[in-house]
Amino acid sequence: MLVRNSASQAPPMRARTFLGGPLFSFVLVLLLACLGSSKAYGDVGVVLNESLDTSVARITGSGHSAVYFSRICPESPVELRLCQPGEQGSVMSNYTTLGEDQPFEWNVVPLSVYLYGVENPRYRPIVASQKIKRVLEERYRENYLSEYCASEACKTSNKAEWREMVGASLERSIYMFVVDTTVEQDLALIEQFNSLPNQNHFNGMTRNCANFTRRLINTFFPNATRPDYINDFGMTTPKAIARSFTRYAHRHPDAGFRVLHFAQVPGTIKRSSECRGGTEQLVRSKKLLVPMLIFAHHVLPLVAASYMLTGRFNPERELEAHPTIEATEAEHPIRLAKAENNNPRAEELESDKDHERATVVGTSEEWKQYRASFAWIVAESAGDQTVTGSVRGSLNGSPNVNGSSKKFFRRLDEAGTPLADRNGTLWMEFADGDEWSSIGLSAHNVFSSGTDTALAYQLVLARIGHVLKSPKHSRESMVEFRKDWSLLESARSNRASAVAKAAAPAGGRGGSVLSGNE
Repeated sequence: MLVRNSASQAPPMRARTFLGGPLFSFVLVLLLACLGSSKAYGDVGVVLNESLDTSVARITGSGHSAVYFSRICPESPVELRLCQPGEQGSVMSNYTTLGEDQPFEWNVVPLSVYLYGVENPRYRPIVASQKIKRVLEERYRENYLSEYCASEACKTSNKAEWREMVGASLERSIYMFVVDTTVEQDLALIEQFNSLPNQNHFNGMTRNCANFTRRLINTFFPNATRPDYINDFGMTTPKAIARSFTRYAHRHPDAGFRVLHFAQVPGTIKRSSECRGGTEQLVRSKKLLVPMLIFAHHVLPLVAASYMLTGRFNPERELEAHPTIEATEAEHPIRLAKAENNNPRAEELESDKDHERATVVGTSEEWKQYRASFAWIVAESAGDQTVTGSVRGSLNGSPNVNGSSKKFFRRLDEAGTPLADRNGTLWMEFADGDEWSSIGLSAHNVFSSGTDTALAYQLVLARIGHVLKSPKHSRESMVEFRKDWSLLESARSNRASAVAKAAAPAGGRGGSVLSGNE
């Protein structure tokens, strides 16, 4: 039976079984024919990455576009195959130059590697910095790219854009606009891209990342994505592709449409900004609007009218309206009930949809309650002197919702050295003379045995404080935040145990209070 509940923020894992042997075997085709109406679903999605304040993006604010697959996985970074059971899918993209030893047009990476830099989402980092991202990049290069990235330039250059496909959520927030696909569609795309030359011909005007996404998505659904030449001045932009694909999904209510959101990981990396199209950037960007008012004020009304009438698109609103398949599927029955003047039925359906939405994105009241509770916890921790030592002491000071979390992240990054084990689990080590201490950098190991409990508590506080003061487009889902909050409650429990042990008389029975997660 098809699993269609996508309330979790991770792209939903669907019940599926794959045959071994050649991908296009007669047996597989026969099986699909026999399945008839019991269609096996996969997913494909337009990935919309927020804009970085680097290079030409400082002017355009256009962001980046890629494609997500739930049932297509990398055989290698340049070859596709069907996923095996347990695999989460992949993301495929192109860039100006991947910087590898051959001029490949595209690479494909496992989904979790793309989002977090690690194969297992359990080990994803809860804090981000350039040092942490570089550790994850080097691990990926050694494990996956050794055959394609042997030159010194590929290994060391920051301009080698294969790095952008490792831990993308460490440096920007990401939206995915997702619909269902069939096995036949996935197999056709695999065959097409495995057989065609993978050679880079990137051109910012006509063969950019948005053009690449358009080509892939239209392979599944002809004319589902299209450029907006008027608002984007003859170019194809990531936001235009996301907007046109969303409109296509709205016209096809059986497409299983939903929007996923992956917030930028809190840390020292500069926050990404919302993607914009051409006229939108001119109207909303102060650094462009002021020159236009001075030098081209007669054109500005036309630009503003074009944007207001045809160019507006808000990914966050689409997320709030379509956080799950169930929320999307409720729209048609609601419209039908209203058309029939069946108000009680319409209200019941809208209530169910609101509940579905609140499960994923939360409500204003729920976020307000969490902020109040967090402020109380920060006040409770104020003046706590349990953190000692020259290195740890330099990190002392409880983060709060007014901004000190940023200072804590910066001090943590300056004082520590990030390391990753063979599974991708991240640690931060600190030297204090001849002594060493460490903390885990993922929810999985932040309170593991050997972790500095006081620093780990501050790290979790800093993460929570950052999320609670973030705007919607860079705030994680309520699903993920509840996990963070559980982590904080666990941290408070561990901290209370540590304080009780420190206060116990030497040799007293109080020493047995601490658990193994000290």
